[in-house]
Amino acid sequence: MLVAAAFLPHPPALVPEVAAGAAHELADVREACAVALQRVLEAHPDLVVVVGDDRARSTYAAGSAGSFAGFGVPVAVALPGSELDVENASRRAVGLPLSLAVAAWCMNRVGPWPSVRAEGVPATMSAPDAVTLGARLADSADHVALIVMGDGAATLTERAPGYLVEGAEQWQKAVTSALADADTAAIAAIAADDARRFQAVGRVPWQVAAGAAAETTPWISELLADDAPYGVAYAVARWQRASA
Repeated sequence: MLVAAAFLPHPPALVPEVAAGAAHELADVREACAVALQRVLEAHPDLVVVVGDDRARSTYAAGSAGSFAGFGVPVAVALPGSELDVENASRRAVGLPLSLAVAAWCMNRVGPWPSVRAEGVPATMSAPDAVTLGARLADSADHVALIVMGDGAATLTERAPGYLVEGAEQWQKAVTSALADADTAAIAAIAADDARRFQAVGRVPWQVAAGAAAETTPWISELLADDAPYGVAYAVARWQRASA
């Protein structure tokens, strides 16, 4: 059963060494991520599953490694987890995708963590498949928490990576509202074509969370941060089952 979820963005600039002199620009988002993760731990899950964008469907054990060397800094990270998880996992450099490497960096700021694994999901996954995966993850332990990595629209301004696309701001407001309100139906209904048009890589992970949460109500939900300093939407939210 899903007991809690944290929704985090994954810009590499969340890592201060990567952001360098611009680290202050995401300071509030960075701290909101720490708060969201702490709320997950307070729900006392026995399994934490991290879900993030990847090139293909994949699974990573606790202890799986990644690096931000591709961004010019020799910062290595590894997925945390219980000592047993990490001892049993290969420490080879499996090359966590960006979404999960940022998750690992954020998670290592708080803790300790129970059993952890990560699931990589491709942007091509359909909404029904994402929802089905979420339901399966929710059933994988008695008390499951999700850490859901996803950036929103990257087309909010002329300086955004995807430039300015008409309708992006209105679309993003609706998505952020759904995350803030734990509106699983609205999240499950996000159209893949819209996500592609606005270059929002969070669509599939969000829909995995919607599938995991659909059978568990009511939810206590909270929007902890909502910013777009580079024309990309970075929302931080958390959900907790009311009785958790």
